[in-house]
Amino acid sequence: MKLKFFFLFIGLAFSIDVFAQQGFPFDNEIRAFKHQDSLSFPKPGGILFIGSSSIRKWTDLEQRYAGRPIIRRGVGGCELWQIADYYTPYILLPYKPRKIFVYAGENDIAAGKSAQAVAASFAKLWELIHQKLPGAEVYFMSIKPSPVRAKYYDVVYAANELVKSYLKGKPKSYYVDLVPAIYKPGTTAPDSSLFNNDYLHLNSKGYDQWQKVLDPLVK
Repeated sequence: MKLKFFFLFIGLAFSIDVFAQQGFPFDNEIRAFKHQDSLSFPKPGGILFIGSSSIRKWTDLEQRYAGRPIIRRGVGGCELWQIADYYTPYILLPYKPRKIFVYAGENDIAAGKSAQAVAASFAKLWELIHQKLPGAEVYFMSIKPSPVRAKYYDVVYAANELVKSYLKGKPKSYYVDLVPAIYKPGTTAPDSSLFNNDYLHLNSKGYDQWQKVLDPLVK
């Protein structure tokens, strides 16, 4: 058992060193996660929430699902393609989760990427997960229309539809439509009262709305 943990520590140290040398996007946050893992590594079969700052800022997620093996790995302002290209070997695959909730793509669109590019990035991520963790359930959390990024709404909705279509027929894979949950009642516009002052990130009431949709999927 001691030998097992020795090799785990060596592997984590090597991963951290690789990030430091190559300067991956948000490498400081990844190193922090790996340090956390070196102190207390999550047990296999957990429920992983991975993605951008909407996951990182959901700071009471673990408390909302107390008693559930939640692993929260939100990375700054990361983009979906970065999760597929950089982070999967470090903060996804090693945990061997049984459920994976993905929220990303919003920053890709704000950076000028098309709906097709976002869907292609998710398809790449899905293929990686399916190859390495074929028993895991994958949930794509729909990209939210944030008031401060209203000019991108058409691309947001198009990307969501492309991912939804891609997941049809995929085993153990689900599109989670969170968009209506943050609409003003009786409208198809986001309720600004569910956002922080930046009108980009959800506040506690906004996460309450997300939780209502996610509850039966997590539990």
